Amino acid sequence: MQRSVGVVVPAYDPVVDRLVDYLSALDDRLDPETLLVELDAPDSETLAALEDAPCTVHAVDARRGKGAAITCGFEHLDTDVLAFADADGATPADSIADVVEPVVDNRAALSVGSRRHPDADVRSHQTVARRYLGDGFAFLARTFLNVDLYDFQCGAKAIDREAWEQVRGHLYEAGFAWDLELIAMTNARGYRVAEVPVTWEDQPESTVSPVGTTIELALSLVKSRHRAKRISGDRLHSFIWNRRSNRHPLVDRLARESDE
Repeated sequence: MQRSVGVVVPAYDPVVDRLVDYLSALDDRLDPETLLVELDAPDSETLAALEDAPCTVHAVDARRGKGAAITCGFEHLDTDVLAFADADGATPADSIADVVEPVVDNRAALSVGSRRHPDADVRSHQTVARRYLGDGFAFLARTFLNVDLYDFQCGAKAIDREAWEQVRGHLYEAGFAWDLELIAMTNARGYRVAEVPVTWEDQPESTVSPVGTTIELALSLVKSRHRAKRISGDRLHSFIWNRRSNRHPLVDRLARESDE
């Protein structure tokens, strides 16, 4: 029996015409049971433009961060497979379908799109600074987390519902570091992680700050390694966690905010 697929598109200050076209392409190519746009701090023009798009829109007044938006979206999906695609459309719909496929076919619990895979088709490149920062971070992530991937931050991933239920309570990062944490926790739980080369085209209008995001990712890398060690059963990291941790998982924080 074909497994159902839900797709979340987190968006903040999107290029509206591009987003509408991208949503139509995702709907045509994947035919998902749910296509959900998690929209942060939109203006009236953006909301109006999305009224006729083939999607459901959940808009909030504040900027939550990418990780919080995706988590909120995943919590509202009731499908077998949960996927997300960044709103800039840098990864085309055909490649999103390729990323979803290993999870639909039960060949992996988490599928990770990859711009840095040798078989990826990169149509236009990031700036030199972004490339060096990204390559350096990917090397550090492979080393710290012991996950053999080329790319940890590409905005295209899909996860099996069972795996999501197991890792959702171990995710804390509300921003761009969420991708990294998702991979680390899924791997630490013993699930298979697949890497899928994608077609990718840099979008210069991206709201990502290369320097600020790199600092955020570096700090998250250390924290993610600690959390991965803890849920893998490492006694030292479990002891440190029990003595020092007073933070609540992202799903709990979002649930509390929705009740207020």
